[in-house]
Amino acid sequence: MSEQDGHPNKYNELRSTYKYYIDSYNALYQLKTENEEDLNSIYKMIKKEMIDSKKYTPTSIIKDISNIIPYNNRYTKSYLSLVKLISDDYNIQEVKDIKRFSKNLQSHTKNTIHTAIMYNDIEKFIILTESDGFDKNQKYKSKLYPDSDEGYSLLELCCYHGAVDCFKLLRTKFNSKITQTCLKFSFLGRNKEIMSECLKYQKPNKDCMEYAIISHNIDYVTFLMNEHKIKINLNYCGKHKNLESFLVCFDQTNDVDKCFIYSAYFGIASLCEYFLSLGADIDEKDKEGDTALNYSAIYNFKELAELLISHGANINEKDDDGHTPLFLSAYFKSPEIAELLISHGAKIHKKDDEGQTPLHASALSNNQETAELLISHGANVNEKDENRYTPLHLAAYHKSIETAELLVSHGAKIDKKDDEGQTPLHAAALGSNKETAKLLISHGANINIRDKGGRTALHGAACFNSKEIAELLISHGANVNEKDDEEQTALHTAALKNSPETAELLISHGANVNEKDDDGYTPLHLAAYYKSPETAELLVSHGAKIDKKDDSGQTPLHAAALGNNKEIVEILLSHGSNVNIRDKGGITALHIAARYDYKEIAELLISHGANVNEKDEDGNTILHYTASKNSKETAKLLISHGADVNEKNDDENSTLYFAAKFNRKELAEILISHGADINSKNDEGQTPLECAEICDSDETAKLLISYGAEK
Repeated sequence: MSEQDGHPNKYNELRSTYKYYIDSYNALYQLKTENEEDLNSIYKMIKKEMIDSKKYTPTSIIKDISNIIPYNNRYTKSYLSLVKLISDDYNIQEVKDIKRFSKNLQSHTKNTIHTAIMYNDIEKFIILTESDGFDKNQKYKSKLYPDSDEGYSLLELCCYHGAVDCFKLLRTKFNSKITQTCLKFSFLGRNKEIMSECLKYQKPNKDCMEYAIISHNIDYVTFLMNEHKIKINLNYCGKHKNLESFLVCFDQTNDVDKCFIYSAYFGIASLCEYFLSLGADIDEKDKEGDTALNYSAIYNFKELAELLISHGANINEKDDDGHTPLFLSAYFKSPEIAELLISHGAKIHKKDDEGQTPLHASALSNNQETAELLISHGANVNEKDENRYTPLHLAAYHKSIETAELLVSHGAKIDKKDDEGQTPLHAAALGSNKETAKLLISHGANINIRDKGGRTALHGAACFNSKEIAELLISHGANVNEKDDEEQTALHTAALKNSPETAELLISHGANVNEKDDDGYTPLHLAAYYKSPETAELLVSHGAKIDKKDDSGQTPLHAAALGNNKEIVEILLSHGSNVNIRDKGGITALHIAARYDYKEIAELLISHGANVNEKDEDGNTILHYTASKNSKETAKLLISHGADVNEKNDDENSTLYFAAKFNRKELAEILISHGADINSKNDEGQTPLECAEICDSDETAKLLISYGAEK
């Protein structure tokens, strides 16, 4: 370690001072045991050094453990044992996120290739790689691993778990590719052979530094810093409780202000005080505009907050989103900090950039305790944000039932409308929050009140298939046939959102299955277009008219074809839909399939008797329609089923004429190869070649000339 002028040996001194913290979190992040005695030993250290010393709350330690598990998931069971010890000793109720790890724990016991990698079981791994159906390129996704949209390859999992034998087999037998993820995961797996191999193919980056910090192995951190000139990220140090790496960074940079801000992550008042003694700016901000006081509010570090306030920290300072420390304490459930801030003059009504107050924040996170505190100090329960949401709107949508009860008991207006004209009852329905809906109804919420689009809460329940909410609303008098401004009922909404359970409930209470909206669409039209097969089947079984026409004369079969919904086309045809029925423009479902090159739909329609030479009111055949969108595959299909390539429309234009007009060279070639007359004239005496030249369809013109076309 280097020594900076003015602060000799500061790293060693600070490390010695905070050894208890470093050792405690190293034990958690580097946990490699399932032995009960070892786990009890770790727990006793954390209990003594962190919890009983009042430095950290039991809940905060449990939250930290939940953040660690995705980076060391082989020992999930051990982490959950530690959580149980803490919960039992301190009577802690279930902490959010811990349950999801318990649910996914069973994946550790299954006889899969992933568990073989986890335990570096090379014998089992070989057997599984030689089994039928083995896919060397398979990806694995689990909530026990860091978030990933695509999942992780087998080689990446080997790096994560340090499974060196499985790693070698994948490299030698399958030539599995070493990715950047392999390299960063190798810092978690802590296998030197794997890490060395990964470094041959990938260059370390900032992500690698984060994973080195997560590993709590100081040698990895200093290796990246010294050998690859990657800076230690203080934000990562704080986020992953790596105080040792933080101190190394301070020793190297001597950046007092920056280190002061991020020192707040650790919640150690004396550490922050140390930086203040070196002249740190108490209101210094990070890249997001957060101050040290903000972090004390986020993590509920009361002792630290008291220190900062005593040194003159601005208690109303805003971050880049306009959040004050009080807002953050309300959102992150730090009631002690909120009380402290208020006692020192924090502004109760201060709004963020979206116009939300700390009371809105409490409603968002169901922080009843802080909400009660804010109200007792004069917070306006009916204050609106920029979208005109009151705290009750937010509580209703976000399932914050306890906070909703509190707000109502303090005079929150039940039917207050937001910018869209929606009340808290609408919000409860849209958020599928039955308990809050019950609460609002019990306090007189208007069941059938309409928003600016004329939608009721029942429309909202139908939108998200919230059957229980719908049932509750109906039982309190909701009108199942109430229409919005587009003349759509809740059943229309259920149809377009494929909410079959709610649709069935609505029908059982008298919803009209053949009701039309202002475009003449029935629920079946919408189900057909928006790919709602379950709801479509339900509607048909309850008497929906198969060939009911909308205002343009189209039936649900037209809608299903337009939506490219093969499954619903099959349903409709199986229930007797007229395959050749025409709309007001003479268009059939096959015309639509041809226009958009929906070959599978076209095949299905033809197999049920669709006329391949049917004309619209302008005399255009199905084949004519293939030209507009260059539907080559459907054109071939139509011709193979007898479509006349030389049939003309009312203006005597052939399909080849349209192919020339729209420069559809490949389609033109198909038509010509099947006998299309290249010199056919329309009623103005114009040939396809003349049309191509007028329309600058150069490629098609050249093709026509090559086949001997005349002007």
